[in-house]
Amino acid sequence: MASADAGKRMAAARYHGWAIVRACLLSSMMGNALGLFGAGVYLHTATALRGWGISALSGAVTLFLLLSALLLLPVGITIGRHGPRPVFALGGAATALGVVGIGHATTVAQAYGAFAVLGIGWACLSTTAVATTLAPWFERAHGRAMATASIGASIGGMLGPPALLAGIALLGFGPATLIAGALALAVVLPLAGFVLRHRPEDIGQSVDGEPPRARRPAPPCPALHWRQAMRTASLRSVMAGFGIAMLVQIGFLGHQVSILAGSLGLSGVSVLAMATAFAALLGRLVLTRIADRIALRRVAAGVLVLAALGFGMMGSGEGAARLIAGSLMVGLTVGCVTTLAPIIIRAEFGAPGFGAIFGVASCGIQLMAAQGPVIWGLLHDLADGYGPALGVAACLDLAAAALILTAGGRSIMAGPRVPVR
Repeated sequence: MASADAGKRMAAARYHGWAIVRACLLSSMMGNALGLFGAGVYLHTATALRGWGISALSGAVTLFLLLSALLLLPVGITIGRHGPRPVFALGGAATALGVVGIGHATTVAQAYGAFAVLGIGWACLSTTAVATTLAPWFERAHGRAMATASIGASIGGMLGPPALLAGIALLGFGPATLIAGALALAVVLPLAGFVLRHRPEDIGQSVDGEPPRARRPAPPCPALHWRQAMRTASLRSVMAGFGIAMLVQIGFLGHQVSILAGSLGLSGVSVLAMATAFAALLGRLVLTRIADRIALRRVAAGVLVLAALGFGMMGSGEGAARLIAGSLMVGLTVGCVTTLAPIIIRAEFGAPGFGAIFGVASCGIQLMAAQGPVIWGLLHDLADGYGPALGVAACLDLAAAALILTAGGRSIMAGPRVPVR
């Protein structure tokens, strides 16, 4: 018995799946640092240096978000069929080209084109790409693997904007973006070429790194087509629930400075924004420890209730203490919201067909999320303040929690299926 346990531990220690987790973590860090979290830095810097109005260029950020959302389904399908190498390589190259293009754009049209290329890069290094890459490699440890890889997004959010701003201040916009683009290539392309692989069977290993005889042979399970999955309450509830949650979250992060500046000042906002990002990292670290031992939908609902309490605290009255406590509560949930959706779908639909199923789900979620900043802005203008918007955000998160909690994955794996094409 002891020798068998030792064999399992040795096989798990040598398992290439954990090298792929680390590669996904680093790629996600670069994609988020230079993509999602870098977009605001580029917008601010380009408008200040080129004399373009914010309204003239803000549509480029919307284009970046919408294009990346529309590409998530083909990203998931491509990785599911052909593996992650070509997608991640394209992601690194497009991220580099987009960042450099933004830094050297001399017209608004050129900036829009560069933001579009950056959107391609972010889609190829997104949560969808990471989740689809990891799906064939893990069964029992999938939650921990996915949560660990997602830490890269939090690190990118914490380090990306300060590093970009410091580089721009020291070197100038053009040279700083050249260095950032070169760094994206230097990190992502070697990982795509030498670390990432499609399936463990391709290199003579088994799922989760167990010795082949340690795993009971699973009955053949044909992949559920994404169109069939869309007809299930399980997938629709994930799309609607997490779409609402991401709409609220992205809108809050886009307006966080404006919400807090009146009470905390810009220096206080800067510190709290960093603390909020750190709280998101802590939330993800906790999730890595428990993701494979929890009732996923119940935890997801609890996370959204905590976010609702945070928004409610911020909107319930004046005072810096309420704003700080509420922001930190929301921050604890930020990473968990983006990570739990793929874990739930992988648990309820399995690995076959996951790329296409999560691709269509994440496309819908991100399309909803892209509307968040606009909706928060409209609510602010209608009420001449953020108090009502914070109250609406709390109510929306509670509604999202109810959707996720009440729809469970019943009879998903049963019934006739059509082959994935």
